[in-house]
Amino acid sequence: MSERDGCGDSDGDYVPPRVSRGRRSGVILPGGGGGGGGQDTDTILLESVKAAPRRSSIIKDPSVQKVGGVRKKTVSFSSMPSEKKVSSAADCLAFMQGGCELKKIRPNSRVYCRFYTLDPDLSCLRWEPSKKDGDRARLDVSSIREVRTGKSTETFLHNGPLSEQLAEEAAFSVIHGDEYQSLDLVALSADVANIWVTGLRYLLAHPSIIGGAGGGGGGGGPGEGGGVAVEGSLGSKMRSEWLAAEFAQVDEDGYGIVSEDVAVATICKLCPGIKEAKVRLRFKEIQRSKEKLTSHVTREEFEEAYCELCTRPDVYFLLVQLSKDRECLDPQDLRLFLETEQGLSLAATEGCWELLKRYEPSTQGRERGLLGLDGFARYLQSPECQLLDPEHLGVCQDMNMPLSHYYISTSYRSYLLDDQVHGRADLGGLIKALQSGCRCLELGVTDGPEGEPLLGVDCGTDVLRHHQHHHHHHHHHTPITIRSALEVVNKYAFLTSQYPLLLYLCQRCSLGQQRVLAQHLKKVFGSRLYTPEALPVSLGGRATTLPSPQQLKGRVVLVGKKLPPEQEGLDGDVSEEDEEIGGGGPLAGRRMTIPGEEELGVVLVVPPPSQPRKLRLHKELSDLVAIARTGSRSFYAQRASQKQQQSPPSSPSSPSTPVSTELPYWTLCSLGEGEAGRLTSESPEDLVVFTKRTLTRVRPSSVRLDSSNPNPEGYWKGGIQLVALNQQTPGAMLDLHRGRFSQNGGCGYVLRPAVMRDEVSYFSAHTQGCVPGVPPQTLRIKVISAHNLPKPQGSGAKGEFIDPYVVLELHGVPADCAEQRTRTAAQNQDDPLFDETFEFQVNMPELALLRFVVLDDDYIGDDFIGQYTVAFECLQPGYRNVPLLGLAGDPLPHTSLFVHVAITNRRGGGKAQRRGLSVRRVGRRGREYVTLRHTGVKAVDETFKLASVPLKEATDLREDAQSATASFKEQCGLPSVAKLKQCIQTLATRLQSTEGAMGATMVLKDGYPCLEALVSLTEPVRKLLAAYDTMISAQKQLIESADGVEERIALVQREGMDFHEDLTRLGEEGGLKGRKLNKAVESFTWNITVLKGQCDLLRGAKMDSLDALRQLALACEACGLTSSNSPSSAFSTAELHYTTAHPPSGCRGSTHGNGRI
Repeated sequence: MSERDGCGDSDGDYVPPRVSRGRRSGVILPGGGGGGGGQDTDTILLESVKAAPRRSSIIKDPSVQKVGGVRKKTVSFSSMPSEKKVSSAADCLAFMQGGCELKKIRPNSRVYCRFYTLDPDLSCLRWEPSKKDGDRARLDVSSIREVRTGKSTETFLHNGPLSEQLAEEAAFSVIHGDEYQSLDLVALSADVANIWVTGLRYLLAHPSIIGGAGGGGGGGGPGEGGGVAVEGSLGSKMRSEWLAAEFAQVDEDGYGIVSEDVAVATICKLCPGIKEAKVRLRFKEIQRSKEKLTSHVTREEFEEAYCELCTRPDVYFLLVQLSKDRECLDPQDLRLFLETEQGLSLAATEGCWELLKRYEPSTQGRERGLLGLDGFARYLQSPECQLLDPEHLGVCQDMNMPLSHYYISTSYRSYLLDDQVHGRADLGGLIKALQSGCRCLELGVTDGPEGEPLLGVDCGTDVLRHHQHHHHHHHHHTPITIRSALEVVNKYAFLTSQYPLLLYLCQRCSLGQQRVLAQHLKKVFGSRLYTPEALPVSLGGRATTLPSPQQLKGRVVLVGKKLPPEQEGLDGDVSEEDEEIGGGGPLAGRRMTIPGEEELGVVLVVPPPSQPRKLRLHKELSDLVAIARTGSRSFYAQRASQKQQQSPPSSPSSPSTPVSTELPYWTLCSLGEGEAGRLTSESPEDLVVFTKRTLTRVRPSSVRLDSSNPNPEGYWKGGIQLVALNQQTPGAMLDLHRGRFSQNGGCGYVLRPAVMRDEVSYFSAHTQGCVPGVPPQTLRIKVISAHNLPKPQGSGAKGEFIDPYVVLELHGVPADCAEQRTRTAAQNQDDPLFDETFEFQVNMPELALLRFVVLDDDYIGDDFIGQYTVAFECLQPGYRNVPLLGLAGDPLPHTSLFVHVAITNRRGGGKAQRRGLSVRRVGRRGREYVTLRHTGVKAVDETFKLASVPLKEATDLREDAQSATASFKEQCGLPSVAKLKQCIQTLATRLQSTEGAMGATMVLKDGYPCLEALVSLTEPVRKLLAAYDTMISAQKQLIESADGVEERIALVQREGMDFHEDLTRLGEEGGLKGRKLNKAVESFTWNITVLKGQCDLLRGAKMDSLDALRQLALACEACGLTSSNSPSSAFSTAELHYTTAHPPSGCRGSTHGNGRI
């Protein structure tokens, strides 16, 4: 045993090998038969690190990987098949009496490995070896004040590098004595820490059993005659009665026995998702242990098997923590859980009763209003506790903005089977695309026999000819007419979403068949087909802004080539850019790789400029087209006309074709994958500006013969609205697409971030740090467990057990991209426990996507088990279940992850989300203040200069409130993500005397909840009250000063906007031109974005402070800190005072631009 690393040398650290007390690293009861006990833990770690899985990440840039992304692979022994899990307080106390090794952390950064035990009479903790005599190496349980989880004491917080190396989940502290001293410990695993915390808290809640339990520090669980005399809790009695009632229902004869088949079927019914073979095996083990000759099952055996197989340790530990060790929750407990953990600040007791009745299986529990272990587990697995915000199950964003302000779900040649070039057409792909919510569908149309156009790709073009040698056209299949395809589209167009369907036409038909196509479109779609009544032209010849999804609800909008408005006659010529990466122009002669596929070594040489092909277009078809399709030339033309001078030398020159004036109709710019990738790399700001008014589409490269997909995130961050993907090709890229469009009710339209919509705003796809106006947020995810994991598809020969691990991928702007993973849960079958916490910094929340991937660790290759992808904006805080999906995107039955989510700068539960209080503590001296950029235009710079003082004041107001709140939480011994109500609960516990009287009371001073001491308090409690006073003072300062400071910043913003129209002229008069003038315009937009963002931040911080005061007042009342003789109306008035400052919560729109109204 080599747990001596890092222990103090002077204190007898070595623990000799023990035969009677094997070291335990999991939730195994004494005598449970854990395997691997003889192997050195460090050796196991070393061997498992050598065998780390070889897995290629889909995040390519190693420079943006977060620290800690590479994690050691460790082995857990917590749930080996033959082990017995902890499922009651008696189990916990029996484990503690058997003892195990814990690491004791000292303030001087020293670590001592000790063997801790609980006395047989439950009266004190002891540890050995130690230089202290036996009476000093002990801690009386009666002196314990509280037990804290995590690294929350001064010893942990101020131990610097050492503390960072210790696992948060495995750390806990025992606070004892009148001076609130701390015994700081770290277990070998999170589940061992849970056992000690649960057992010690049970003893605190039941002081009557301390000193009264006789017998040895024994082994059995409940019912096995162990040494722990623990009376059955209310929850366990409810559970036992419920199981007895369920057993009686299937015990038709009433003899108290049923057949094994009936018992197995009953357990499978009560616990959906459990494998029948697993239940049957457990009954066989029970029969063998009792040497029974019959396979009949008694009620006691039925109950024992159910409790062992269907008790989730993670849910049990959480329930005990919430229920004050009664092992069941009443409506008040449940309300507290919903408010403090789940982010539902307006939870009502009536709603809690409704939850209890819906999920509690036992009749006794429903009648008494109690939620037991099984009911709580059912609630946590229900849709109400899913990770996805339920508000996004319906349309919740503002749908009245122009189409160009939305990301639009787009499919690419979904009608083709096999590959995207020569695959045969099939209508099933169109149906699947529409059913999945696609709102832009591509239809290829070619000439067919007997004058009837066909669905498919014209393989005779020059573009596709270089692929001919890959395929031989020996397939015989029935061609599909475009008429039948249109009828299928019309049937399924609006079943999933009522918002407009864009039909992207790629046709190379003769004039006669174009006319037939036009007639089919009119006949099939009828009044659904949207045709603008007049040219959408405003003054100056510019096209008006695009209509909104709301205006076009239920309409089919054609996108295709369109004749110029002055065209006379029945047909005319239009240029037809090749549907390819090339097309000449600024890319001519360049060697390119496909973005994301660089390691494949595929290099494409763009062909030299060619004259655009001319296509004869029939006027009847042209008139039906509402949005004209153009190529990349429209982007270069607009950029050149905006800059009104030669592009900088570093950028490719504009095309040699003459720059045309803006087209007098709505357009959609179609880009090849390679060219779009280059534009997002070399001209990200220009691309974002272009997409504010113009729809832009990216299509996969035609060298992707296997119909693989590019990474859509790379194009979304450049502002591109339509990223066309092969919907028939499953994989990580399609997972990201589904995650993006699962929000906003899955309607196929998702509002883009405000920085991509506002007329004057700055955003770059290359952001490596904070986005101006958007504060970074910290996302903490604790992966607790997984449930009912299936074996990977096609892994039949790999044995019965899987070795699962979870990978968390964050996708977004470059600064946000990161990947972390849990340890491998070796041979943990299908319900592994992980208990690991990961932290991500998110700079652009509206673009971020979080992907969970569960893999089977194998030396041959890590097999895919399941995944789930969700937009950051849809995450719900608290304890959540993550329903896993298979490779094709279908739900895996009863398969999920159980996680805890905490996001510092926003509140959860589907309420309006604000970028307000964070929890980082920074002194004013080391504080970073936002600064504005110098434009070089004197009048403009003088105006912006006036904002420097109010910007500094705004930062100080926000940071002071954040710092004071963080300090109060730290004094309470709670983590930074804790809710204020949890802090008040902790404070009330310390203020309460042994007789139950409170040492302080809440009084309202000018509407602010202050605490006044009623008795003489100890020094630690005085410090805590001082931290509370400091927090209230900082909140008061913020609330009372925010409006004035915000108005001063907004005034500078308004005055700055007065220069917007004349900025170029003013710059030229000041001698700026070329690159310097472009830089001045960029700095101007940056400053305006920062000013708007700072106003929104300050407004949100004030609202969060008002909400915090309301929560504090409510918490003080709930915890008995309000004076009993004060009039009841005082609190109501206070509550009203805090809530009136909130705007009514409505549907989501945008003040700061997060799609919120």
